[in-house]
Amino acid sequence: MAKDDRPRLRASPLARPLRIVLVEPEIPQNTGNVARLAAGLACPLHLVGKLGFSIDEKAVRRAGLDYWPLVTLAQHSDLAHFRAEHPDARLYFFSAVGTRSYLDVPFEPGAALVFGKESVGLSEELLAAHPDDVYSIPTIGPIRSLNLANAVAVVLYEAYRQLGAFDSLASIALAGNATDSLGSDAIDAGTAVE
Repeated sequence: MAKDDRPRLRASPLARPLRIVLVEPEIPQNTGNVARLAAGLACPLHLVGKLGFSIDEKAVRRAGLDYWPLVTLAQHSDLAHFRAEHPDARLYFFSAVGTRSYLDVPFEPGAALVFGKESVGLSEELLAAHPDDVYSIPTIGPIRSLNLANAVAVVLYEAYRQLGAFDSLASIALAGNATDSLGSDAIDAGTAVE
């Protein structure tokens, strides 16, 4: 909930929002940050494979994730299941070992932005199977990679910028609390949609 009722800068949602896909995320705080980002940009979050934490109602409540009900969330047993559910979604893979910049991605509405687990990223087999769709975020300092949540934020905001989501902005007052303005698209955690 906002601490005050001052207007916030808002953009119109995309007609076909991008999909955030996290493959086997391990750190709950990263996934929580990505979930907040997904709620803030009205795009669905897809969790794929084995999670390193629980997202049941009790765990979410204990973590204080008051925005969790605003997240359009789906879980998939593996990436093949995601593909079967969303055959029209173009997949873009992000890896610290990619050789092309995320700034060069030809983002498309409804595309899926796929990120790997914190410890090892996406599998070598998956990257080798999609060599033309693997991108990276360049760094200047000698670090191995960016934090997962930061990487998702960098890529997602660039994608939304390229797709024109921020071309028309308006300051809009919050009505009561942050959930009032989101309408019926928000769902309860654990419900698979989108």
